[in-house]
Amino acid sequence: MTIFLLCMLLIVVLLLAEIPVAFSFGIGAILFTYATGNNISFLVTHGFNVASSFALLALPLFILGGLIMAEGGISARLLDFVNSFVGRIKGGLGAVTVLTCALFGAISGSSSAAIAAIGQIMIPRMVKEGYPEGHATALVACSSVLALLIPPSIPMIIFSITGGLSVGAAFLSTIIPGILLTLIYCALNFWFLRNDTLIKVDPPLPFAAAVRGIAKSGYNSLFALLMPVIILGAIYSGIATPTEAAAIAVIYAIPVSLMVYKGLTIKTLGTATVRAVIMTGSIMAVLFFLFIMSRAMILEQIPKQIAEALLTVFDNKFVILLVINLLLLLIGMIVDDISGAVLAAIIFLPIVEQLGIHPIHFAAIVGVNLGLGNVSPPCAPMLYMAGGVAKLPLHKYIGPTLKFLCLGHLPMVFIVTFVPDLALFLPRLLMGIE
Repeated sequence: MTIFLLCMLLIVVLLLAEIPVAFSFGIGAILFTYATGNNISFLVTHGFNVASSFALLALPLFILGGLIMAEGGISARLLDFVNSFVGRIKGGLGAVTVLTCALFGAISGSSSAAIAAIGQIMIPRMVKEGYPEGHATALVACSSVLALLIPPSIPMIIFSITGGLSVGAAFLSTIIPGILLTLIYCALNFWFLRNDTLIKVDPPLPFAAAVRGIAKSGYNSLFALLMPVIILGAIYSGIATPTEAAAIAVIYAIPVSLMVYKGLTIKTLGTATVRAVIMTGSIMAVLFFLFIMSRAMILEQIPKQIAEALLTVFDNKFVILLVINLLLLLIGMIVDDISGAVLAAIIFLPIVEQLGIHPIHFAAIVGVNLGLGNVSPPCAPMLYMAGGVAKLPLHKYIGPTLKFLCLGHLPMVFIVTFVPDLALFLPRLLMGIE
């Protein structure tokens, strides 16, 4: 345990020193393996076997699909459709941003893809319409993590594979929390902007004209709106696995972007493919070393020792859940959502199972909590990415971000943690899990 804690401390120091995540975990995993006397050849073989699993093929496919949608105009059509409903209400563009991030998450499964696709369009548009820059940036950053909760979620795929759980059940566990958080962010957006006199709002249309506008934007967005229906329908009808559904998403997105919306060209398709390869390579390098580390930890019974230590110090299940949530938040602050999902499955899943907490309920806790960590300082990878898109210094958007997190996301963490039926209702209804 002492060796493990020293290696984890070294990893944290390397991460804070801005050493790439893959190298940080690689150094920690190799040192831990040699210090504990484990067979490095066996662990490397295990890492390759898990990293090359069929289920993980969904990762590059969803990344590629998200990038194609961003380049091909699909995300812009989703924005136009949502805007036809609430765009003429004060604060409506903010609600459009939140709802579109949720819809985009139902297609791409990636927070970073949501920021890249939605943030580049909506932040300048909101600022042009009189929204405070900090509010617009914070809203995009916080809404981007809805992609972790609205399936198909890449971190949920990784968590399920690492923990040996049903991917479909894990997807279902975060749908209700994701919808509730979407509504909360919309409500907070309207509340924060209620007295802002600088926001420009187009006058409302007569009812008949509004209906015609919605119908027209719905018709123009039809192929974009069909994507989440096709992907999720294929998964939950049993027609396709999540990996096969990811392939369907790519096959669908290419002709729609090339020939229907015509936002994609052969050149930009090549560029998106190269970017997807680079992103996948960096993520797979991280996962490879995490899988090595996880097997070494299991061989040394580290998760069991952590569970025994927590159960010795705390005798109340709810207190232990609060401690685990705090640790998950710290993990989410330091590493990306995919790395955090692996660490959560390795370290904490055995503990919560000993406490009698349903692993699918814990999947929802992990999804909501890691989303909070990814936009919480000091590291906050999604928060800084949104700031980079907006080209704003941190002090201009950190205040609005903390308001959204403290009044919206943090309460949702507690609700999901202590109301398990919120996460388990759909898996029990649709998949019959116990």
